[in-house]
Amino acid sequence: METFQNIFNTAAFQNFDLLSSLRSSVNSLQTAGLMDVVDVLIVAYIIYRVMKLLKDTSAARLVKGIIVLLLVMLLASVAGLTTISFILRNSLGIGVFAVIVIFQPELRRLLEQLGKGNLSRLLTPADNKDEIEEAIGATVAACADMSRSRTGVLIVFERRERLGEIVATGTLLDADPSPELLKNIFFKNSPLHDGALIMRDGRICAAGCVLPLSGSQNLSRDLGTRHRAAVGMSESSDSVLVVVSEETGAISVAIGGMLKRHLSPEVLKKVLESELLTEEKPEKNRLTALRNIWKGGAGK
Repeated sequence: METFQNIFNTAAFQNFDLLSSLRSSVNSLQTAGLMDVVDVLIVAYIIYRVMKLLKDTSAARLVKGIIVLLLVMLLASVAGLTTISFILRNSLGIGVFAVIVIFQPELRRLLEQLGKGNLSRLLTPADNKDEIEEAIGATVAACADMSRSRTGVLIVFERRERLGEIVATGTLLDADPSPELLKNIFFKNSPLHDGALIMRDGRICAAGCVLPLSGSQNLSRDLGTRHRAAVGMSESSDSVLVVVSEETGAISVAIGGMLKRHLSPEVLKKVLESELLTEEKPEKNRLTALRNIWKGGAGK
């Protein structure tokens, strides 16, 4: 009985402390000056831009999970769930180190941009539609030539989900795409021709990257490693992948775990433009792209 009384007293004290904090916050708002408002707006803007930055990465799902845990901790404290509240509070110390490890690629990118003086580039959204159009044109032209010469190609167009872990497995390039450069990278005697090329924001980010293979049993047995890697990458991310077969020269596209083969350069261009240039929802884009693929394949 004494234990329940202690728990009740602890919960009552926590609720009283919460109410005192709310009253203190209300009093602070009543006495806030102009500079306080400016201070809050600046912090809010920075938080908004950081959230926009995280939205473009796979870390967004982890951020949502952390927010859910914080809400659960707050609700447990208000409801007087002492044990749950105690466990969650003491887990925060470990959680700080876990967040640093999990967000290491994003934090590294942020610090690198700070060192280069490019913070404004990170905090403001970039309009790179022209660069993406040029990348699509260079890809289509290069794939058309390499299809005729039966040169193996594997290109990943990164979208909302950043592929920092995949980029780390290859060689960083950061170059403007051109048909000549793409053909040189995938030339059979090139040291980077066996891996995947990553396109990020209309630029060549890295080459020679290693992609996860698909474990699907529905894929045709005559598909090689490039096609299985393309399907595997499209299953685990929202990327659009272009493949040229080294054996047949056929052009294929992988989107959302689906692979359509034997595309013409014209259909390839339509699919890439539909997926990478429109502002529609990803699900609608995917349906449009698949419809374009079907129309292109139906005429063959």
